[in-house]
Amino acid sequence: MSYRHLTYNEISQLELQGCQAEDWNLVTVKDNFSPQHLKNVCFSSRIRLGIFETQFTLPCGLKYHAGIENATLHNTTVGDNCHIKNIHNHIANYTIGDNCIIENVKRLEVTGRSSFGNGVAVAVLNEMGGREVYINNKLSAHLAYIAALYRHRPVLIERIKQITDYYTNKHSSDVGTIGNNVKISNSGILENLYIGDNCHIEGASRLRNGSINSNASAPVHIGDNVIGDDFIISSGSDIDDGTMITRCFVGQACKLKHNYSASDSLFFSNCHGENGEACAIFAGPFTVTHHKSTLLIAGMFSFMNAGSGSNQSNHMYKLGPIHQGTLERGAKTTSNSYILWPARVGAFSLVMGRHVNNSDTTNLPFSYLIEQNNTTYLAPAVNLRSVGTIRDAQKWPKRDKRTDTTLLDYINYNLLSPFTVQKMFKGLETLNNLRYASGELSDLYSFHSAKIKNSSLKKGIKLYEIAIHKFLGNSIIKRLEEIRFTSNEQIRQRLRPDTTIGSGEWADISGLIAPKSEIDRLMDGIESGEINRLKYINAEWERMHRNYYTYEWRWAYEKIEQFYGIDPEKITAADIIYIVEKWKEAVVGLDNMLYDDARKEFSLASRTGFGADGSRADKDLDFEQVRGDFENNPFVTAVLEHIKVKTALGNELIERIKHLA
Repeated sequence: MSYRHLTYNEISQLELQGCQAEDWNLVTVKDNFSPQHLKNVCFSSRIRLGIFETQFTLPCGLKYHAGIENATLHNTTVGDNCHIKNIHNHIANYTIGDNCIIENVKRLEVTGRSSFGNGVAVAVLNEMGGREVYINNKLSAHLAYIAALYRHRPVLIERIKQITDYYTNKHSSDVGTIGNNVKISNSGILENLYIGDNCHIEGASRLRNGSINSNASAPVHIGDNVIGDDFIISSGSDIDDGTMITRCFVGQACKLKHNYSASDSLFFSNCHGENGEACAIFAGPFTVTHHKSTLLIAGMFSFMNAGSGSNQSNHMYKLGPIHQGTLERGAKTTSNSYILWPARVGAFSLVMGRHVNNSDTTNLPFSYLIEQNNTTYLAPAVNLRSVGTIRDAQKWPKRDKRTDTTLLDYINYNLLSPFTVQKMFKGLETLNNLRYASGELSDLYSFHSAKIKNSSLKKGIKLYEIAIHKFLGNSIIKRLEEIRFTSNEQIRQRLRPDTTIGSGEWADISGLIAPKSEIDRLMDGIESGEINRLKYINAEWERMHRNYYTYEWRWAYEKIEQFYGIDPEKITAADIIYIVEKWKEAVVGLDNMLYDDARKEFSLASRTGFGADGSRADKDLDFEQVRGDFENNPFVTAVLEHIKVKTALGNELIERIKHLA
């Protein structure tokens, strides 16, 4: 891009319009430059100016012409057709893209060599340090998970730090960047920032040392009274209404609003925080908190909804805030719940009441933890039959607001997966061992620091068995679909896995579900130096996510013998029919439980408060006008349709292979 020096006439016109320069020879312009729309501008050090030809129309209808007015520019490049006006102090050390609007800003500057938030150490989970994650523009939830939790592999942690340092140094500069089509207005101190294309900053109080990775396909909005120090904000996010973030990473399509306050915290894709407070949390994808009275501290979460007044304690008033806890994917807290860290709550569990006994229910997923008289009672597996659980699983994919063409996090939405089903196998073993050790007639069973009622234990065993039947049956039916089999050997051949990957333990690394063996292989590659760039690490996450169903079948195939007592190498059509019948029974049984649970939402008790000043008939009519009727509820009709579809699917496979039985 070529620039030329100003002509004598151009300099004269600029001076007549109140402009001045430290040295006019340091001001260069594009060929078609016209000085007409530059007024009261002070130029310092090297300045490059584009052309000012277009006109902007604001939403209110007001029109502005591109130009610069009432501003001091130091060592700055201004792109084409920008509108810069009323800069109270100065713009210094920036390259500004095309079609930008910057007005009524106190100060916009780079004060020295800056990494723009890259390389900032976030003391996540443990406020006292020891689990620092060094943030960067390409940070995924999965790499952050490894960096925070795999401290037993110090070589790995050091290699990740080196990779991040390389990226940080590569993207450090003493000149900041403002992309194309950026709008900045009515803001205070903006210091050491990278601002991507199409970003809109309106009314921010102070932003220091950060990257705002906006782009045309996923713009970022930063609104009134936002304060940010040492941060990275990813594409598609919205930070507004007095939010304060310090040493934070904000992932793609996140929303932080209404005076939300966060320090030393990581928020990954589609998190939503309002009103409350976060300190040293690892908020995996879809962590949601809306209430002023909610404090999330020193915890790891994902697919989580925090009820009002939810709180945790990370110290015992002895050695300070050193404890941490985990709510595995899909866990929820009710209003006024409390958990004393350290604790670990199993996937898709519900926490109600105050729990001070350091529970660990990781191998009893889909449970209720309920406090009664300072005692934690555990009801295993009951969340499998909850309408809320199924509704959550259905809504998360619909609420993925990421529009960027490049995704940082690879999110698996499956409710039943090798990660959760492996825990159900362990849960079955645990519950059966408890029943054997304490006797079938015991009223209460002790599990760690929790109590399990006899009826709850029996229901838990039944529900885990139903869920396992459902998962393995789903996997087998999917594997055998659309094929006409002529022999049992052909069935066996089709069932044989396409890969050896998928055996053994699986892990949920903040949204990505993958075999532990593949995660270990990646970590070995990082330690050896074979994988030495962030882009290569992210490519490995993408590969694991892409091959999930291939790996899943390998795992399910090996569980057929364990659960059904059938050697898959000797399986017959008759065995498949038996499994499919058990699957149909499980699917229909679970759907009927969901149907009954949904009916509770339409009970007489649920109508309390409706038709406030009328008769019983008015109450019923008011309820139906607001909530609709049960039989036509979309979820209810979907459950009934699901029963029909799944029954037909199972019958179709049986019909296709029954001649071989």
